[in-house]
Amino acid sequence: MHSKLKILLFSLLILCSSYSQGKKYDFSSLDKIIDNAISAHDFPSAELVVGNAKEILYQNAYGRLTYDDDAKPTTLKTIYDLASVTKVIATTSAIMKLYEEGKLDLDAPVATYIPEFAVNGKGDITVTNLLLHNSGLTAWTPFYQTMSTAQEVKNAVFNCSKEYSTGSQTLYSDYNAFLLGEIVERISGERLDKFCKENIFDPLGMTDTDFLIPLSEDYRIAPTENDTYWRNQLLIGYVHDEMAALLEGVSGNAGLFSTAPDLYKFMQMMLNRGMYPDERRMSKTVSYDTLFKDQTIDMFTTKVTGLGYNNTRALGWETKPEPTKYPPLCGNKFSTNSFGHTGYTGTSVWCDKDKSIIVIFLTNRVYPKRGNEEIRNVRPKVHDEVCKILGY
Repeated sequence: MHSKLKILLFSLLILCSSYSQGKKYDFSSLDKIIDNAISAHDFPSAELVVGNAKEILYQNAYGRLTYDDDAKPTTLKTIYDLASVTKVIATTSAIMKLYEEGKLDLDAPVATYIPEFAVNGKGDITVTNLLLHNSGLTAWTPFYQTMSTAQEVKNAVFNCSKEYSTGSQTLYSDYNAFLLGEIVERISGERLDKFCKENIFDPLGMTDTDFLIPLSEDYRIAPTENDTYWRNQLLIGYVHDEMAALLEGVSGNAGLFSTAPDLYKFMQMMLNRGMYPDERRMSKTVSYDTLFKDQTIDMFTTKVTGLGYNNTRALGWETKPEPTKYPPLCGNKFSTNSFGHTGYTGTSVWCDKDKSIIVIFLTNRVYPKRGNEEIRNVRPKVHDEVCKILGY
């Protein structure tokens, strides 16, 4: 799209989303839902940002980093282990960038970029199959029980066999996301964390988002699990996901840390069809830059149909899923034209394109142990309450 036309459309979107800015919303009912969940020990801490295409409408931090009375209070600078939210904020975005640059063919076999992957009947698996999680690969493997090095894990994935016929069903898999990250590294010649920092996080001003957060920042990182089965320590700044840990903290499936305000910058860019205010430019007026083309964002965030089975996934992203024994991840009030992702540690990012709503909800629900899954009920309530407060 022509740059001037795109800026005009961007400005119109901002105007359309700003009609509500004169209103004063009461978010106390939303605070109560989260405070009650903390009191019930569903998670010790939480960070919330609610926004639209123009700006943040509400943000708050809740609880303490652990259940101890003397634990540090949560702030909007508290850093969370994003777990599988890594798959979209980092990995899928890196794939989008390489696709736009013409360096990656989504329809090409994975073996085009990782030749050693072609063994054991996997030559038909394409990059798109990885993004759709219909590759035929298994969901995950507890590598930490038998392996101790990153190369052992990589070799195991490269040499694995398929669990089902490629393209026949969805099976959400950490293998898929790891392979996407590996493809990024092989095409770019850079490690995934460096590529994402240079091409995604730095341009957006996401200063609190990265893999391998320095030890000096541990004081503001929300602890995850008290690992008594492998690492024998409370995990603070040490990636929770075992596969990513074996891969030295940088993997396509997990390993990213961030804050809710930082993630809002990314989701705002996605809602604004790739455009973002470039604060680096010395200008009296706001300057806008483009991270992704609007067509690319549409392609990656729209549910893929015609697969021959019931699918709710876009490319890398999830769209509004069908309810199971739990409500939809983004609640009942989000439209079907929404996209997002969740993380095992209790994190989530969701955007409703029709309603121009962004909700970033981060918790450390795996503290001190991963068994409590009440986040599955709390998260939909949070999203439904946001819609109710905003009049949807």
